[in-house]
Amino acid sequence: FILLGIPGLEDQHTWISLPFFLSYLVSLLGNSLLILVVMTEHSLHEPMYLFLCMLATADLILSTTTVPKALAIFWFHAGEISLDGCVTQIFFIHATFIAESGILLAMAFDRYVAICDPLHYSTVLSHAVITRIGLTVALRSFCVILPDVFLVKRLPFCRSNRLPHTYCEHMAVAKFACADIRVNVWYGLSVLLSTVVLDALLILVSYSLILYAVFHLPSRRAWQKALGTCGSHLGVISMFYLPGIFTIITQRFGHHVPLHTHILLANVCMLAPPMMNPIIYGIKTRQIRERVLSTLSLQWK
Repeated sequence: FILLGIPGLEDQHTWISLPFFLSYLVSLLGNSLLILVVMTEHSLHEPMYLFLCMLATADLILSTTTVPKALAIFWFHAGEISLDGCVTQIFFIHATFIAESGILLAMAFDRYVAICDPLHYSTVLSHAVITRIGLTVALRSFCVILPDVFLVKRLPFCRSNRLPHTYCEHMAVAKFACADIRVNVWYGLSVLLSTVVLDALLILVSYSLILYAVFHLPSRRAWQKALGTCGSHLGVISMFYLPGIFTIITQRFGHHVPLHTHILLANVCMLAPPMMNPIIYGIKTRQIRERVLSTLSLQWK
């Protein structure tokens, strides 16, 4: 296949590459620093920060799977990619996206237990439980996306090999097959509904219960403290789901929206969460902010 980048904006590829490069740089540095701080600081070996470490790892995989290839297209017109390379990219993009959704659900559960059942927090979310949650998230992602690999590999391709995109996406590739792709369509939809959509609904339920508990706390100070601990989570959750929802709505109903707008929106889903997550947590979480500043000050001395 030949990835074309952003059709209709080929003459702007050099300029478009700048936010791609900067967002990838921020993602790489921010998430790596976050993982380093959490792993080296013993006081941060708590459920909330361990889940955050998992999220940062997923962010690194997601951005590294997509952005370097996009930059190669923008800078060197290197859009060629083999079917195996395309399928590998499909697997890692979708598996990581579903893993992030699962981690966000785990983080919402963490906040629910911390606020609604604080006396049993350390018992419910022990290190053994966190390890099992992490393994379950990874295993779920692997198991539901692995069939995608075989569903794409089985297809005969006899149409144009020029993909109007910056990365390989399951349905974008399947549409170029000269065969019935209904199985791909229905399987892709069922995976979306049973993972990301279900996770979003459970997160909504979790935060509804959290807000109910918060507004029944005895003091205004307790309200502010509880809402403060949830603020960063809600920011990250919004950053993950809202661009995706907007993209799906635009693809479904925006028939008159230019193709390059669809491609740019799809890239926002890949670029925004990995870049913004470490920034949001760095600003909103005092322990991480203080530890990062301490690490950086030591490096400068």
